[in-house]
Amino acid sequence: MHSLEIGGLSLLILAVLVIVFIAIRRFTLSRAGAIDMCWRNSLDADSKGWYLGLAKFDDSDLLLYRSFSPFPIASRILRRGELMLGERRSPAGTEADLLPIGAVIIRCTDSRGAFELAMSEQATTGVLSWIESLPPSNQPTSNKRSP
Repeated sequence: MHSLEIGGLSLLILAVLVIVFIAIRRFTLSRAGAIDMCWRNSLDADSKGWYLGLAKFDDSDLLLYRSFSPFPIASRILRRGELMLGERRSPAGTEADLLPIGAVIIRCTDSRGAFELAMSEQATTGVLSWIESLPPSNQPTSNKRSP
């Protein structure tokens, strides 16, 4: 075999291994209760910057994993005590083609700033329940109700 053929075969094997690893990672996360969720770190109206992925609830964190990342660690961690959900909106422009069918987009803030989450209506209910289950003593001051 020529070195060019060996190089091409090596690249093909590497690509297949990466795809298999990503598929196994997604399957494992789904079996562990992860939900489909997309996010972006900007609020621009240009429909760009969306990350497709999965979210997994931890005790006090929501772990966001990119779908097409070979890394086994979360891409972003949302702390329950810092997460503030804002207004909802429907996908606009090309977002309808990028995001899952029936996705709801929620504007959010945390200690790192403003961002958007996109998920199904059922997942939105789950996230709201998860946030509301935080004991009152641990809620951010802006979420606390005055007596």
